Amino acid sequence: MAWKNIKQRSLGDGLIVEHKALTELDDVHALINWLPLDAQLNGIHSKARGEKAWPPLMMFKALLLQSWYALSDPQLEKQLARDLLFRRFVGLDISENVPDHSTLWRFRQKLIGVLWEALLKEINDQLSSRQLYIKAGEISIVDASVIQAKQNRPNKGVDGKNTQDSEAAYNVKASSDGKQKTTYGYKAHIAVEEDGFIKASAFTACNVHDSQCLAPLLSGTESAVYADSAYKSAKHDALLAETGTKNCILERAYRNTPLTDQQKKRNRQHSGIRSIVERVFGVLKLHYGMGQARYLGLARHYTRFGLMCIAYNLKRGVAIQRDLLNDRESCA
Repeated sequence: MAWKNIKQRSLGDGLIVEHKALTELDDVHALINWLPLDAQLNGIHSKARGEKAWPPLMMFKALLLQSWYALSDPQLEKQLARDLLFRRFVGLDISENVPDHSTLWRFRQKLIGVLWEALLKEINDQLSSRQLYIKAGEISIVDASVIQAKQNRPNKGVDGKNTQDSEAAYNVKASSDGKQKTTYGYKAHIAVEEDGFIKASAFTACNVHDSQCLAPLLSGTESAVYADSAYKSAKHDALLAETGTKNCILERAYRNTPLTDQQKKRNRQHSGIRSIVERVFGVLKLHYGMGQARYLGLARHYTRFGLMCIAYNLKRGVAIQRDLLNDRESCA
């Protein structure tokens, strides 16, 4: 399928007055070599005929903007139409039309499966090549967070059937005030390294226990694994011992078997590092809109979450790069 030509700049673009507000995302754009990503996305359309389509890389960049600014599909369409910063990042000329929200939806649907995982790997590899994401001796910090389903109440539709998201499930957890909190939705599971980069993710219904996703999130090459006491089990102890990985999963108390002073001390030592993953979830919920599902179905929302992980790692890479430059300047 042929792509629309959006590389040719118009006279209108040349008349735009430069302002720092328009260059806020330039450092993100310069951080990555986009050509390998373009090559991976190039086969996303299989039709040999038809109207010229929007370039896949441009559409992918638009979805990154959607994650960074927590926008719905209609909101993203509006911002692309009226925001010069958005147009600059995706490479849209000021005189060019924009993809509508249904086109954005259909493009995201094409990422369902393993494509976005390949894109995350490519970006992490590039961050590693720039020595921002250090893979040698890396650790894995694992945790899960609950996401409320879009349709989470058991209401009846016009046909009399339950309108709840059929692929979601209930989760009951004790909140900080000691009360039981029930959520109908999904769970996002991630493994991060010590600088906060997301290494791997999984996505399940809420009724899947956190510990069931530990093994799939591990690379097998990490030097240590950190997780809360929900992941503690003889099976996981054996798994980490088999690979020679340091076991830093928090100890848990059982009925009539409270934690010893030594176990409490060990938990305090590991909790500081384990809290890194909680900060990552905090950023995703506060700034990326992770806490509430926008779509129905596990696959659609997993793809949305995967795009959030990619967007987060790019921003994290820029932040670490900026800190390294500041440190060099201060030492000069």
